[in-house]
Amino acid sequence: MTKQDKISLVNNLSESFKNAGAMIICDYKGLNVKSLESLRRDSKKSGIKVQVIKNKLANIALKNAGYKASELKDTNVYIWADEQISLSKVVCKFAEANAEHFKVKFGYFDGEIVDSKHIIAISKLPSKEELIGMLLSVWSAPARYFVTGMDNLRKQKEGA
Repeated sequence: MTKQDKISLVNNLSESFKNAGAMIICDYKGLNVKSLESLRRDSKKSGIKVQVIKNKLANIALKNAGYKASELKDTNVYIWADEQISLSKVVCKFAEANAEHFKVKFGYFDGEIVDSKHIIAISKLPSKEELIGMLLSVWSAPARYFVTGMDNLRKQKEGA
């Protein structure tokens, strides 16, 4: 990779990292290519980006994007998206399936460093779609109960 290629990569990553609402850094030592490709496929469906980047280049891109400094060592895969919950769900699901070779190190949520425990806790929250469904259920409950009550009253009057 030439110096110009590295500069271009860092600039693209910096811009992408700035626009991301959440990023998770994981260790993938010992993970085979087939498994990593399955992570990429699953992530792409949710609008999540997955990339293996050299630590030195990633440090520069993170610094340019305004993230707090962190110590990056060993083999790292960078996974980022606009939304924290779906990102956490995808990463934690993959980590459970590949626990032997894939470990969540830490992440950045809204520019702040978070540990793996926080990421796991976020992954257990309901998604946006699930929350909307719950809210709609709560909103429609009074009307549903009213209709049920009226139907029961009609049946009672017909039976009498």
